[in-house]
Amino acid sequence: MKTLQTGDQNLMKQINKAIVFTYIRDKGPVSRAQISKDSGLNKATVSTMVSELITDSFIYEIGEGQSSGGRKPVLLYFNNHAGYSIGIDLGVNYLLGVLTDLSGNIVEEMNILLENIEYDYVLNELFIMIESLIDKAPKSPYGIVGIGIGVPGMVNKDESILLAPNLKWKHVSIKELVITKFNIPTKIENEANAGAYGEQLYGAGKSISNLIYLSIGIGIGGGIIINNKLYTGSSGISGEMGHFSIEANGKKCPCGNYGCWELYASECALLKETELVKALNESQDMTIDTLISNARNGNRKVLQVLNNIGEYIGFGLTNIINTFNPEMIVIGNRMARFENWLTNPIDRVLTERLSTYHKNIPTIRFSALGIYSSALGASSFAISKFLNEHKVLNK
Repeated sequence: MKTLQTGDQNLMKQINKAIVFTYIRDKGPVSRAQISKDSGLNKATVSTMVSELITDSFIYEIGEGQSSGGRKPVLLYFNNHAGYSIGIDLGVNYLLGVLTDLSGNIVEEMNILLENIEYDYVLNELFIMIESLIDKAPKSPYGIVGIGIGVPGMVNKDESILLAPNLKWKHVSIKELVITKFNIPTKIENEANAGAYGEQLYGAGKSISNLIYLSIGIGIGGGIIINNKLYTGSSGISGEMGHFSIEANGKKCPCGNYGCWELYASECALLKETELVKALNESQDMTIDTLISNARNGNRKVLQVLNNIGEYIGFGLTNIINTFNPEMIVIGNRMARFENWLTNPIDRVLTERLSTYHKNIPTIRFSALGIYSSALGASSFAISKFLNEHKVLNK
């Protein structure tokens, strides 16, 4: 019989530890005996792994459960307050930050409206937000375990921002600056990818293995999950769906292309509609809240504009469905607030334009997490990295 080498033994220990941790995290409170029975690991192995996880503050005992005879089992639970994570949704005109526990529960949040898109100004506001969230974190064994930042642009595999067209940023790297200032592990990701991750973990896409998340704000970005894995492409910049060309001779886009989808179907398109200016009182600013109020009050011109935007969203969704054939498409970011007025025109376009082979149109849902999809996803990226580094998750 072949003897396990030291490296093999260490690997098996890591795998077993991750099995025990994941079981407790996902199904706790549970007993050692239940873990052993359901996982197939022997009781001694489970007991050893549990002892290490308790020592490392990842789990704790919460008391005794019911007994079917004999000693009552001691129940184990995930210590989701062992540390905290920060997630930032860096938008074109806002910063949304959340402080979460290790289960993704929001403990604190901040929202800042950005006055301009100048790089140094935004960076300073970002630092202020991160510092404030750090100060608000409760005491814990591991403190702030990581920072995740979702940005509206192309992020390569080195986590550098190649292009954020609506911010007018090119070739900037904020990761090193954040790490240098706060000495905390930091993850930079495209905000739509972060949103997709957040919605699959906690939101409308929970348990969906093939999912497209559309972040429709000032621009449009897409996060793609295939077989439960985030697809980022060969260089990390997949999902730039807002730059589909839907008008051959259309408007010029900041990305350099013409006729991009986001020029016709985004929050920016909504606010720029010339008829919309006439539809509102001159004393009113064109804000999301103002538009929602006008729509609820039956303003015909506002309703017509929303119908047009919904149809344009439907055009783009048709291309996405024909390309990916996903189980579900989740629409998120600030345009999701117009769900009541966008649903019908979207459904109408899909019914008219999809081929007969798409008899089962993918489920179209609006975000269950609302404005928090990207921030929660960014926070969870940081949490996963932390748990992987402590070898309690199998990559």
